[in-house]
Amino acid sequence: MAIPRITKVFAAVNLGSFRVSAMIAGLSETGEMVVLGSGHRASQGIKRGYVTDMQAATHSVRDAIERAEKMANASVQSVWIGCSGAGLASTTARVDVEIGGRRIEQDDIEHLLVAAREVIQPDGRTVLHAQPAHYTLDGAHGVPNPKGLHAERLAVDIHVMLADGAPVRNIKETVENAHLRVEAVVGSPIATGHACLTPEERELGVALVEFGAEVTTVSVYAGGMLLGMQAIAFGSGDITDSIASVFGIRRYQAERLKCMSGSAIASPADHREMIPVNAPGDPEGAGPLARHADDKNRIPRAELISVITQQLGHFTEEVGKSLKGMGFVGGMAGQRGQQVVLTGGGAQLPGLADYAQAALGRPVRIGAPPTMLGLPPGHATPSSSTLVGLVLYAAADPVDIRAVGPSWAPTQKYRGFGLLRRIWRAIREYF
Repeated sequence: MAIPRITKVFAAVNLGSFRVSAMIAGLSETGEMVVLGSGHRASQGIKRGYVTDMQAATHSVRDAIERAEKMANASVQSVWIGCSGAGLASTTARVDVEIGGRRIEQDDIEHLLVAAREVIQPDGRTVLHAQPAHYTLDGAHGVPNPKGLHAERLAVDIHVMLADGAPVRNIKETVENAHLRVEAVVGSPIATGHACLTPEERELGVALVEFGAEVTTVSVYAGGMLLGMQAIAFGSGDITDSIASVFGIRRYQAERLKCMSGSAIASPADHREMIPVNAPGDPEGAGPLARHADDKNRIPRAELISVITQQLGHFTEEVGKSLKGMGFVGGMAGQRGQQVVLTGGGAQLPGLADYAQAALGRPVRIGAPPTMLGLPPGHATPSSSTLVGLVLYAAADPVDIRAVGPSWAPTQKYRGFGLLRRIWRAIREYF
């Protein structure tokens, strides 16, 4: 199948704690996103979403982007990068202005967005996003574009994503040291939501849980916008570490056991099934003899699943606390906001959706990126939700109120030429 002509190219890098991934995608003349190249490598110098070794992290970024460039047969100079650490926090605010029943013009919208800047209270933190979610006309919510409509009052809901300044600067400098320009640092819940949630889910109310390697982010959407988020310092890597500790084996062996034989749901046959700690291709004596293993270094699958479910109990307990703290359970989302969407690398554990549904008492589904032309099978999984979401977010060309630049100050008083222009427009409209 021939690749359609590409009109614009976007590149993204996601600095995860388990792997660093890069993707180059293009927007075709038909408006379709096409993946041109992708690459990933094991993460170095990043712990729980924070850069701990800039040189090692820069090497990981450079390696991942070079692999993507080689596949795409193109080079990129700028990238959008994801951020899951840095103390992310989310808040919302509403601003409204008097319109007086006339038709809303573009400069009315710009005036409203400029006025919204005044309500941002970063308290010394870095603002990653300050975006209009939707508009309200005289109590009618969820208006995507009010231009051309009549209203007495026009309001806008603003979503603001905050982060700690120093960790964000470390992330940007890591990427810049790889000879790349940073277009924007995007909070992972924003990017992941673009990849995994439908507009209807965001409108009705949904909780998005990104189960990463060392960080889990829990975010709540309702009314079409992200209303709140919390980060949990726990990930699927902690399950791996627990397996390694309980059985006294190496981490890579524990990771393989978790991925190949692990499950969130136990079955009666698990007690009779013995699983080998070493893979068939491993050399003799590749690792220590596991605790509770037989003479062939095999362990009961039931014991492996017991360790996994014990850790998952802690995971779902923390997720439940976060949801309750944000009012999702019987609160802000009400009875409409029932759905929980699990994504991230940890969401690929078999049976996790059923386990989480029973533990949280809510319907749970696994979220994965949408089908895209050229998307490799390895990236069409929940582990790549943030990476795919970054290029989708970039292509959506989101509005940031900090970039809106009308000539006037945010005030409703008009003098001089500005007043005459308002009067002339009103005369044309009504007479």
